[in-house]
Amino acid sequence: MNRTVEIYDTTLRDGTQQEGISLTVRDKLKICSLLDGLGVSYIEGGWPGANPKEDEFFERARTELRLDTAKLVAFGATRKAGITPQDDPQVQKLLSAETATVCLVGKTWDYHVEHALRTSNDEAVAMIGDTVAFFRSQGRDVFFDAEHFFDGYRSNPGFAIAALRAARDAGASRLVMCDTNGGFLSHEVERIVGEVTEAISDATFGCHFHNDSGMAVGNSLTAVQAGVFQVQGCINGYGERTGNADLCSVIPNLSLKMGFETIPHDRIERLTTVSHHVAEVVNLTLDPHLPYVGASAFTHKAGLHTSALARRPDAYEHMDPSDIGNTTRVVVSELAGRSTVLARAKESGFGLTSEQAQAVVDEIKEREHRGYLFEAAGGSFELLARGITGWTQDFFDLESYRVFVENRAGEVIAEATVKVVVDGDRIVSTREGDGPVAAMDEALRAALRNAHPEVDQIRLTDYRVRDLDSSDGTSARVRVLTEHSDVDSTWGSVGVHTNIIDASWTAVADGLVVGLLREQERTEDRKP
Repeated sequence: MNRTVEIYDTTLRDGTQQEGISLTVRDKLKICSLLDGLGVSYIEGGWPGANPKEDEFFERARTELRLDTAKLVAFGATRKAGITPQDDPQVQKLLSAETATVCLVGKTWDYHVEHALRTSNDEAVAMIGDTVAFFRSQGRDVFFDAEHFFDGYRSNPGFAIAALRAARDAGASRLVMCDTNGGFLSHEVERIVGEVTEAISDATFGCHFHNDSGMAVGNSLTAVQAGVFQVQGCINGYGERTGNADLCSVIPNLSLKMGFETIPHDRIERLTTVSHHVAEVVNLTLDPHLPYVGASAFTHKAGLHTSALARRPDAYEHMDPSDIGNTTRVVVSELAGRSTVLARAKESGFGLTSEQAQAVVDEIKEREHRGYLFEAAGGSFELLARGITGWTQDFFDLESYRVFVENRAGEVIAEATVKVVVDGDRIVSTREGDGPVAAMDEALRAALRNAHPEVDQIRLTDYRVRDLDSSDGTSARVRVLTEHSDVDSTWGSVGVHTNIIDASWTAVADGLVVGLLREQERTEDRKP
């Protein structure tokens, strides 16, 4: 078996068909550079002629894109029925993209030939062969995407094979079997790929799986084992409906689990960074539970797990997360034991005795019973644990705060007044905001700014509220989770109260205290 597998990325074409994704030309060029740095073999840039943005992308790619590892591919369809490739406008648009490689999609399911193309099987086969031959005559390398191939093979294997042979005979260098509807299971894939590669033994095959049955990654691995050389997919599994095969799982599974060469081995550790960066460019929050690259992929919560991890890091992890650029995390909850708390305290830069750790565990369990959520609030955990040791924050002492909201000629404005003592001085600060939380945040920052100017480096980046006792109506407890970040890190804080303003104050104030504490520690570390 060939121990190399070619990685073909179609994030910029198939991936952009996902609901909620719309990329600018600049976005597409940026993602190309990220994929090239990752080391994929081919990047499918899009469909020339589909819209002006696609045309601009390929035009700018010719002058602005510098690829070191990957080759850019233009995607398009075979000629229409009854005309030549030379007379087909979309074929000519594909040619004008001037990429060295083109990927042609053609029908290989007789059902589609009859109802979508409305032509004969013989003409459908001729459309494939003619278009491949045309691009080969123009000096292009041609991949053939056999659309709905698995459905087509199940329906009419003779026609599906004839379509592949037409592409091969005309000079296609890759025959890509597509499960376009995403409904096949691995045992079916294994059988069909095995039969097809035996029937056309002199061709090089690829696969392209959609994830409608949750099998896209598994089917890709099965196809490789059955003889496929090229795997097509998308970063983070983006794509129409439920997405495409996720290359962030395909690549490490093939390279680290199955022993195949995919991208350069020294670049596999870039996978997590590229995954997160692409998610940022497409402006979608990355699912933290994605295998391998998700923020929670190597995160441990149960006390039994974290206790074992403290002794043997590989006890509850299927691989070293650093191999793909991820890290082990331990989160604290009511399930935590002393080992979890000790590990998190060490991670935060301070130590606890075994007795103190047990006191933290007991306090966490009691607070989570009241509605706190420490696994999402690492900052609040840190303050709680430090408090068990006798530490108290000395950045400010709260005397009182007040918040009110008024409607000024149709515009709703919140105003907060905070009274605090900072370094012995009583400070009264009043600020307005779009809402009460923003007003409180601004008022507290203003009160602290002279003594602690670093407060301006701390940003409130997220605010979430959950009703914990919905049956109690307006007297229900609420949980507020906030997220703060500075130049180096991000942390969460939590507040719980029957009054949403008080819960918000706790979370916001704790978040600022953690940020000031971290800057204080960095300053200490910089001292000679």
